[in-house]
Amino acid sequence: MPPTFSSKPVTARTASFVPVTRRTPDTPDTPGPLASFVRFVACGGGVGLASGPAVTLLALSMPWVVANALVTVATTLLCTELHARFTFGTGRRAGWRQHWQSAGSAIAAYALTSAAVLVLHTVRPSSGVMWEQVVYLSASGLAGIGRFAVLRLWVFAERKRTGGAVLRHHERPVGPETQLRNAHTMAVPVPS
Repeated sequence: MPPTFSSKPVTARTASFVPVTRRTPDTPDTPGPLASFVRFVACGGGVGLASGPAVTLLALSMPWVVANALVTVATTLLCTELHARFTFGTGRRAGWRQHWQSAGSAIAAYALTSAAVLVLHTVRPSSGVMWEQVVYLSASGLAGIGRFAVLRLWVFAERKRTGGAVLRHHERPVGPETQLRNAHTMAVPVPS
């Protein structure tokens, strides 16, 4: 869609323009931190709650840490896609870079959940499945808070380069040249 300009003649008063972003169907809606966190809890928490029984079932046929590793890999792939499309509002699939960076935070979460359950098994060897689930899901919740911060501030924080400067996705350089390069903006005259 080409930029729309005012039909008034350009004068000294109307010569400066401020780009205003137009919302179009292909423009993703970038949620704020609170909305992102709520979406993160809904997506990641839902998958996390399902992973608890999955680890327990797999642990019946293999060592617990191996079962946890398999579930962590599967849930990280799924959650990275959910967070890219829904939680952080990028509006597109996660790329390889996001998957690798997300895997880094998942390794830390895996280490935390495995250590918590191994400590439980050391302290109370006959703790049972219920205590194991409580400890696992509590450690997962704590790890999830850290993962949210990493994903929001680093993995899904889009940056655009403009003239050597790095800008976050919500910052836009001001000036008529921006107006002409971006199809999702329109010029709005600013009264002097």
